[in-house]
Amino acid sequence: MIARRVPWVLLAVLVLAQICYPLTTGTTRARLTVATVVLGYLLSVGHALLSRGPRTAVALVAVATGGGFAIEALGVATGFPFGNYDYSGELGPKLAGVPLIIPLAWTWMAWPAWLAAVRLTTPRTATTGSAGTVTTAGTVSAGPATGDTPTAGRPAWTRHVGRIALAAVGLAAWDLFLDPQMVAEGYWIWRDATPALPGLPGIPVSNYLGWLLFAVLLMSALRPLAGPAVAVTDSRDDPMLALYLWTYFSSVLAHAVFLALPASALWGAAGMAVTALPLAVTLLRARRHRAERTRAGRPQPGDPGGRTRRPGVDAPA
Repeated sequence: MIARRVPWVLLAVLVLAQICYPLTTGTTRARLTVATVVLGYLLSVGHALLSRGPRTAVALVAVATGGGFAIEALGVATGFPFGNYDYSGELGPKLAGVPLIIPLAWTWMAWPAWLAAVRLTTPRTATTGSAGTVTTAGTVSAGPATGDTPTAGRPAWTRHVGRIALAAVGLAAWDLFLDPQMVAEGYWIWRDATPALPGLPGIPVSNYLGWLLFAVLLMSALRPLAGPAVAVTDSRDDPMLALYLWTYFSSVLAHAVFLALPASALWGAAGMAVTALPLAVTLLRARRHRAERTRAGRPQPGDPGGRTRRPGVDAPA
């Protein structure tokens, strides 16, 4: 029970911190940014550990935190793959020119992006034999992980490729919100910001392409290293799916209304919608399906056993 509550508590604290962001300025805002990233990191890594065990948590830290630091250090030193940029000193201590919280941010959103993609790419129903059943778009009622099993004549590798692509886009599209917001705050600066997306000056297109490249590498490595436990989702993952949807909808609102960044609100809304909107629809359908099953399972009036009376057959004597 505690393992299920901890992610929800951390998510609530994270949401509160993000709500406070537009209300702060200057050094306070920079410190709140650092605190928010640390909270997000603890939430994602903690959830991976509590829901799937040490192997998954270590794999997530290795590929997202370790890989994130390596790609950022490479980018600062060489300009590849993002472009030429420098970090200011407002985000805390640096190593190899990279603030230590930056790879934590990669990890924070990589995990919910992966789980969202798993939820969306697991078949709606796929039996696992006597051990359990995968139901309602990738949720697991019992039994071993089955997200990589072929169904309906479709090879497992095709779904795996689609899952990696969707997870990578789900992560990389977040930067359509993140980079404009952080550049506006002066947390990093690009030396050559051309060509740029319309309405988003100061950030080169190469940055977003670099994010997508690393996101593909990250998601490709996560499944083999973390093992079959990350190939399916269940109700324990609800906090992470809620985190992804909260990040999407709150970012659209914040950029459009509170941060005066309407262009990034539009670009981010369009980019993250590839994953966020289907996820929202899937979760709403699953909730409606559960409600219908609950209603169908309720005992009929006058029949404590829950049977539906058959007129003329089950009438009382």
